[in-house]
Amino acid sequence: MKMKILVACEYSGRVRDAFQSLGHYAVSCDLLPTDVPGFHYQGDVRDILNDGWDLMIAHPPCTHLAVSGARWFKEKQAEQAEALDFVRLLLAAPIPRIALENPISIISSRIRKPDQIIQPWQFGHGETKATCLWLKGLPLLQPTNIVDGREARIHKMPPSADRWKKRSETYQGIAYAMATQWGKPSWQ
Repeated sequence: MKMKILVACEYSGRVRDAFQSLGHYAVSCDLLPTDVPGFHYQGDVRDILNDGWDLMIAHPPCTHLAVSGARWFKEKQAEQAEALDFVRLLLAAPIPRIALENPISIISSRIRKPDQIIQPWQFGHGETKATCLWLKGLPLLQPTNIVDGREARIHKMPPSADRWKKRSETYQGIAYAMATQWGKPSWQ
């Protein structure tokens, strides 16, 4: 049985394409256009949130949530409140299986602790980048390829116009693990 999957706040198409490669109907959704051709809704995820999805993988923007930007928290309390409301909306969506992904952030202290923290090096990428997962109706993501050579290259990226975009992309190994482990309609 194939599933109907929404990948919220994704422009790269990586998670969408990982699920599609296994035969699922997967749609990415973002305010930005998709980087690669595929099923993509360019617009607000709230427009399609109630369209009968079996699974949602959500990547809400971390700009006002990530603790890496803590020095600016005092100046952006309104933006943080709005970002947290968006996270609550995604977590409460009428979808039986949800995974919400974000870096170490204030979601942990303002909403709830994550169910799991994963690293790219657990999925074949020699990088360190703690990624939190808040799960509903899904098992923990199991490591698929633990590798050495762990570096924080993402954090060392030099400033550029698209640095934010490169830093937010899901690693291919993580996308594939999500698809192979969560793309089973039997999770209940």
